[in-house]
Order: sequence, then structure tokens, then C-alpha cells
Amino acid sequence: MPLPIILADQRLSERRGIKAAIFGKSGIGKTSLLWTLRPDNTLFFDLEAGDLAIEGWGGDTIRPRTWEECRDFAVFIGGPNPAIPDGRPYSLRHFNDACAKFGDPRALEAYTSVFIDSITVAGRLCFQWAKEQPEAFSEKTGKPDVRGAYGLHGREMIGWITHLQHTRLKNMFFVGILDEKLDDFNRKIFVPQIEGAKTGLELPGILDLVLTMTEMADAENQLHRVFVCQTLNSWNYPAKDRSGRLDLIEEAHLGRLIAKIGEPGRSPLERLTFSRPAPVAPE
Repeated sequence: MPLPIILADQRLSERRGIKAAIFGKSGIGKTSLLWTLRPDNTLFFDLEAGDLAIEGWGGDTIRPRTWEECRDFAVFIGGPNPAIPDGRPYSLRHFNDACAKFGDPRALEAYTSVFIDSITVAGRLCFQWAKEQPEAFSEKTGKPDVRGAYGLHGREMIGWITHLQHTRLKNMFFVGILDEKLDDFNRKIFVPQIEGAKTGLELPGILDLVLTMTEMADAENQLHRVFVCQTLNSWNYPAKDRSGRLDLIEEAHLGRLIAKIGEPGRSPLERLTFSRPAPVAPE
């Protein structure tokens, strides 16, 4: 069997979706971002049951209520992972079981974007499930083992996000709450509100984009909702742009963000060129 080498022309011509996490404080309008996506090709993965902000939005919705349903929808949307042994989550058997439950997966071809609101609630559902599994109890005493529950929870969440990340043809938008805290030196830091530490730490390394949605004033002191898109930002917001096409601040509009990422970007040489910062005068 010849090596399955993907030629450069083939790779460059492939369609690929954007995988992004969008974090912002409660009430900033994260769910309202659905209005910036086309309703005819967007699927709303509604975990919050907080869709009052999009009353009248014309897109389709699914409403998982348990962690098992979250996994079932993930494998139904993303297909089976051939590297996973049969019978385990995201295996071929799991995919076939999901198809028997939900129908023909070709119905999903109509959707180019999946909007998951929210990863914060997904983490809670996952942890509730993890606490009931045998791994969450001590083998010696039979008492609850919190470390075991958190370990299982972290693996489950990372597996779920990674599986959706590999759904190449679709845009995946994970929405979550951003918490403001103080570190040991009383400095302000921002962290995603996700149960357990493992998911929040590993999430930026999995997804293409990490965006912080916040408000900023313009020249006339009018507040606007914006995305902070680059890791090097003076506010210490979590952010990352693997595409290299986004400015530090972008309009909080997902449709226009998708269009901009689809445009020709800066060449790799330009992106890797070092620009010496201007010296700062001593105070």
C-alpha cells in the first residue's frame, strides 16, 4: 500500500472549517453572536437553554441534556475516529449507534457552522457524569474520589473537543464564560470558566482561534463589543489566532470573521519577521 501522502496542491485546495473558542463575561452578548451567522446553514448546539437573546433567529437547534447526548451528537456530527477501538466513545460502533438514534448523517451536510453554547455548561454536564463513574470511587474504601472524578472529566472534555476539532469541513464555535480573578501577586488575570483545570489549560493548544469578547470605547467614547484576537495583548485576555489573518481587535461579527480568515493572509515570511519594539522612555 503506497504512503497516503497528501500533495501540496490537494492540501491547499481542501475546504477547512474554523475551530474557535469565544470567551466573555456573563451578559456581554455571546449567544447573540448567532445573529451574525447565516441561519440557513448554522446548527445551534443549545446547552444553556438561554435562547431568549435570539428569539426570532431562524436557524435549527439541538438540545442535549446529558453528557452522553453531547458525545452522541459529537460523533454524529464528526463521524467515527478510526484510531479508537470499537465500542469506545467516538468509535465506529458509537457512530453507528448515533446514526440509528438520530438518522442519516448526510442531513448535516446542510450546516457549515455549529455554534456550541456553552462549553461552560458542557463541562458541568461532563463532571456530573464523571462523579458517577467507577473511576470516581476509591477501590479500597468505595468512597468518592474527587481526584479520580476530575481526571476522568479532563480526559472526557479534551476527547470531546478534539473530536469536534477534527470535523474539518465545519466551523465550530465554542462559547464560554470568562472569569476575572486575582493571582498570588494580586494581579488581574482572566481564565475560562470550565470545571477542572485540565480543559482550560489545554484548550488553546487544540483550537485554531481563542477570542475574548469584551467592550471597548471608540474615539467618541462609545462602547462597542469587540473580539481580542492575538496572544500578545496588553489586557492579558486569553487569545490566539492560528490563521495569522486577524488584527489585534476585530468586530464582534462571526460572519465577517469567517470571510476575513478566508482571504489571502500575510506571507509566512512577513508573519515570522521580527519587528523591534520601540524603546520605552524611563519614568
